Amino acid sequence: MAERSSGGAEFFAGLVIGGLVGAALALLMAPQSGEETRAQIRDKSLEYKDRAEEGVLTAREQAQKQIASLQDQVVTLQQQVTSLQEKSKEAFDKGKQSASEAISKGKDSVSQAVSRGKGAESEA
Repeated sequence: MAERSSGGAEFFAGLVIGGLVGAALALLMAPQSGEETRAQIRDKSLEYKDRAEEGVLTAREQAQKQIASLQDQVVTLQQQVTSLQEKSKEAFDKGKQSASEAISKGKDSVSQAVSRGKGAESEA
């Protein structure tokens, strides 16, 4: 993605520089007095400078919007991760509790079976 941005910036810079050079050459080749030509060059230079500043401001605004959007996505993902961590902890705790209950029931069943076995042995 960085390559696209770099290429776009280079293209834009080349376009602006080419436009300035072309405008300057057109003004220099036009049949006018030196004073008029210098005034036109100055005016066009200021115009292109203003356009470039507007382009930079627009690009900055778009970048800030994109950054804000990405920050919102990061916050959302962090919330989802936290939620999944909580759910997995709850599931683990339930599983641990179920296993403990099953072990306890198993111990009780074994104890009862042993007691029955001892009772049957003493009767015999």
